[in-house]
Amino acid sequence: MALRLGKKARQQRILHELQVHPHVRVATLAERFDVATETIRRDLDAMSEEGLIKREFGGASARPMGHQPDLAERQLSAVAGFERIGMLAADMVRSGDVAMIDAGSTVAQIAPFLAARRSALPRTFLTNCYAVVHGMADLADYDDVLMCPGQFDRRENAVYGSDTVDYLRRFHANIAFIGASGVSRQGFSDVNRRAVAVKRAMMERSDETWLMVDHTKFDQRYLENVAPLEDLTGIITDRPPTPEITSQLERAGIRLLAWQERSEKVG
Repeated sequence: MALRLGKKARQQRILHELQVHPHVRVATLAERFDVATETIRRDLDAMSEEGLIKREFGGASARPMGHQPDLAERQLSAVAGFERIGMLAADMVRSGDVAMIDAGSTVAQIAPFLAARRSALPRTFLTNCYAVVHGMADLADYDDVLMCPGQFDRRENAVYGSDTVDYLRRFHANIAFIGASGVSRQGFSDVNRRAVAVKRAMMERSDETWLMVDHTKFDQRYLENVAPLEDLTGIITDRPPTPEITSQLERAGIRLLAWQERSEKVG
């Protein structure tokens, strides 16, 4: 259950959510913040009057799809329990593995769980994200943690560019964990065009590619398509996507790991 927020804090979170997604619905926001739908309608009406959003039937519209808030803002607006996605991903890394780890607020959640899971054989981690490196600081004396070179992006706390891509192509990995701004039937996409090249390089140099996204990313399309869903080994998320996307994944042989489903089976 999401923490109850005051009106100002809730409206700020709604603004953050609209920066990540082009449209949000009243029912979705009411569930996320654990308030009545009428409360959300009043919030949206007030924000519309202030010129902060564009009010639409059943919800509100966002900024253009080429915009994305920085990493810190996305972490503030993250869905409740999205760190569980990181826990599921960390469980997949085996002793002696080589893993490539993308930048992003959701993907970075893997770091502390990797740090807590020591293995019999040293593992090697390659990443372009400083948040991931900092999260795995305790592994420095045991596992190899390699930071890619490249041009630093302060908003993403990561590096990008040709140096980053060329460096990744020097290695071969057992598994890659990447993120995305949106997932749809057409594939998975991202707002950050420089990030797309890094994701593709990681996919190219890894035996398996796992997409780490929370449920709010499904049925969303953004600026540049990274790859079709069929190029993935699997998707790690907190809740299953729509039946339409789930069926597409099943037909393509793509595995789906959802924390909610796992919790229900365990319970």
